[in-house]
Amino acid sequence: MNNLMNFVSPSAMQSLGWALLHFLWQGTALAAVAAAAMALCRRSSSRYLIGVAALVLMLLAPLATLLFYSQQHSVLPEIVRASSLRAVWPTAVSKPAVSGSIQRSSATPSLDALPWLVEAWLLGVAFFSLRSAGGFLLLERERRRQSVVVSDRVLEICYSLQDRFGLNRAIDYCECKWLQAPAVIGWFRPVVFLPVTALTGLSEEQLEAIIAHELAHIQRLDPFVNVFQVCVETLLFYHPAIWWLNKKIRAEREHCCDDMAVALCGNAVEYARALTLMEEWRSAPAFAMAANRGPLTKRIVRVLGLKTLGAGMRGIGLTGSVLCLTAALAAGNALLGMAHPRQVQAGFVEADSQETPKASATSSQEPAAKTAPTLKPSPSHPQSGESTANSSSSSQPVSASSSASSYIDGMKAAGLGDLTVDQLIAMKIQDVTPEYVRELQEQGLHPDVNNLIAMRVQGITPEYMRGLQASGLKPDQHQIIALKVQGVDGEYYRGLAEAGIQPDVNTLIGLKVQDVTPEYVRELRAAGLTVTADQVIALKVQNVSPEYLKGLHEQGIDPRADDAIAMRVQGVTPEYVRDIRALGLKPSANELISMRVQDVTPEYIKALQAAGYKFSISDIISAKVQDVSPEFIERAQKHGFKDLTLQKLIQLRQLGILDSKADL
Repeated sequence: MNNLMNFVSPSAMQSLGWALLHFLWQGTALAAVAAAAMALCRRSSSRYLIGVAALVLMLLAPLATLLFYSQQHSVLPEIVRASSLRAVWPTAVSKPAVSGSIQRSSATPSLDALPWLVEAWLLGVAFFSLRSAGGFLLLERERRRQSVVVSDRVLEICYSLQDRFGLNRAIDYCECKWLQAPAVIGWFRPVVFLPVTALTGLSEEQLEAIIAHELAHIQRLDPFVNVFQVCVETLLFYHPAIWWLNKKIRAEREHCCDDMAVALCGNAVEYARALTLMEEWRSAPAFAMAANRGPLTKRIVRVLGLKTLGAGMRGIGLTGSVLCLTAALAAGNALLGMAHPRQVQAGFVEADSQETPKASATSSQEPAAKTAPTLKPSPSHPQSGESTANSSSSSQPVSASSSASSYIDGMKAAGLGDLTVDQLIAMKIQDVTPEYVRELQEQGLHPDVNNLIAMRVQGITPEYMRGLQASGLKPDQHQIIALKVQGVDGEYYRGLAEAGIQPDVNTLIGLKVQDVTPEYVRELRAAGLTVTADQVIALKVQNVSPEYLKGLHEQGIDPRADDAIAMRVQGVTPEYVRDIRALGLKPSANELISMRVQDVTPEYIKALQAAGYKFSISDIISAKVQDVSPEFIERAQKHGFKDLTLQKLIQLRQLGILDSKADL
């Protein structure tokens, strides 16, 4: 949490924490209103719109609360400054106002748990983000690997239904085995997946109704709404109302598509039978729009137009909604009473605690002293009628004011004048002292306020700066921060220089990011490579190790740095080189790369040699490019074409002279 606090201001953490807490009652209230509105509506389309609108409001509620508290914290420094003035001149503020402040402060609970709450929320968001991303990637992988285009007969049905819906979008239709129910996957170019079980287990009329259901999802842009639901679930995962509302939205979405499918095809009974069959095959990813999604019994009852206990359930739902709304508003009222910025109250309490002993001491003075309240005795010559308590009580606010003035004066002396209250508070929180500023200036740095705070947060010390400069580096203030973030110090740069490379600052950061060590550079040079800093980064990225280079050297290959990178990218291994050379060939580094690009294997070369052809390396590559295979050579020899040159074999292959009638 300390690392997070270094990058996020305390006021932002407090604002975000209060926004998350307030959403507990806000989400409950919105869910209660949505439930009541849904209970009053009879059409699925209306209930669906209410649910989506409530979900949008649930997303906006914490954002609005965050903005509200952020604006409150933006005026906080002015309030704190006012409380400091009252600490110096207590007679300027009335006593009842101070008492009220103390009462509010005592009623406010500790807010130290808010940063922990924000961190727990961030961990939850990260977990659900990974879960959602993994689900989408899995769908995309299955979509590409295990799907084929449907037959012409089914495709004709799909296009006919698409025309009847008036859909002009590009829609693909695929047959798959990894789903047991039709589903829609994709947003801008959706794909309707039809499982083998549906194509073989449903009648044509049932299949037509099911496909119409999926096309209804596309026409209504349901995949986009589904992605929005997943995003809201990820951000506001901790509130049960989010999951309840999303479940209702998905159920009403299926009802809407059921209605559209029945209206288009006209046979509710066959559609209900199709739903019953697909329930037995039920398996569909949560991120896809599937025809068997949602409570089956309720959907079949709706499709067939049978009566249900809807009126009684609506009454119960309305009563429960009113109770939840009342409880949510009561909780919200209580939470609003607690949610005062603690820093403001702390400022008032501190000022009041300084005022109280002073007032007590003043009341114990002699009446003669009260006749001249504006006269202040010199500390070195106290008046005879004044008590010791008065002197000690008045010294505390004066010393506090002097301390604040000395910090500001120190910053001005260091060259930082005209600082705003926000800048002073931020610098003080991060322990940016005038001495720290002067020490950086002695190293030739003159950072602005923002960079000063960032440098202090990252732990940049004058000693760190001296180490960089002693090694020969002259980075600017932005580069210094980047170097510190990546853990680059003067010793690391000196080690690279001793290994033979002297990178600039940006390249130095890239070397550290890729975990390039001076030992790695020395081992590359020991393996015979002459490398630049940029080449070292590329070699490290491609995992070109000294052992890999030594293995190539043992096979008679001494590549340049660029060739070594290309060989590693193309998968040229020492074992591959050894197998090629064992066949009597001595390819160069560039030829090995070309052979690997064209997928020339030792087995391919052996087959050519067994057919009686001992081609050169360039001829082997040309033969592979032109698809002159050992099987093709054997076919040519069966037709009596023997001892042909490579050029003749290529011409036979290009012209298709030896192809069978079916191939032609």
